Amino acid sequence: MKKLYLIFIISIFLSMSVVVQADQYDLRLDGLFSRLTTTKNGGMAQLISEDIWNIWSRLDNQEVSELFRHGESAMNRGDFQAALKDFNKVIEIAPDFAEGWNKRATVYYQAGNYQASLEDIIETLKLEPRHFGAITGRGLCYMKLDKWQLALTSFEQALVINPWLQRVSENIKSLKRMLKQAV
Repeated sequence: MKKLYLIFIISIFLSMSVVVQADQYDLRLDGLFSRLTTTKNGGMAQLISEDIWNIWSRLDNQEVSELFRHGESAMNRGDFQAALKDFNKVIEIAPDFAEGWNKRATVYYQAGNYQASLEDIIETLKLEPRHFGAITGRGLCYMKLDKWQLALTSFEQALVINPWLQRVSENIKSLKRMLKQAV
């Protein structure tokens, strides 16, 4: 009877714990990143990039997934307070989910809080060092903070991972011109 009771208690604790598989660990990512840097076709690069973003945004926890989607919706309509509330909860429940940190960094950037955005980008990159979106975001923050060389370095790093980032290429050209004129 004691053994049955113990099994019952353990099963209750296990069912109460939240286990979240963050998909920056998805084994398909290595192949996708390899293909992204070697493809010669812009259309194919776009599809590969979308596949990467879809994997990054996927979770196996329904509650966190719903909070994440709700936060994205709030962010897209410019409701930064609601978006921050949702992404704060996502990060609290699933601190190993890189895209949760990245989305909150995006909200901070859109709200003009570049330092907070940079702090969340650091967390994103600890979990997914190849996150070209976060690296690009870091460059954009540095541009807003007039840290041109750091912005350039970030954009160049993003382009190594995803050579198909057109706006990043344009930012690199602009920054190189600005830095050259400043000398």
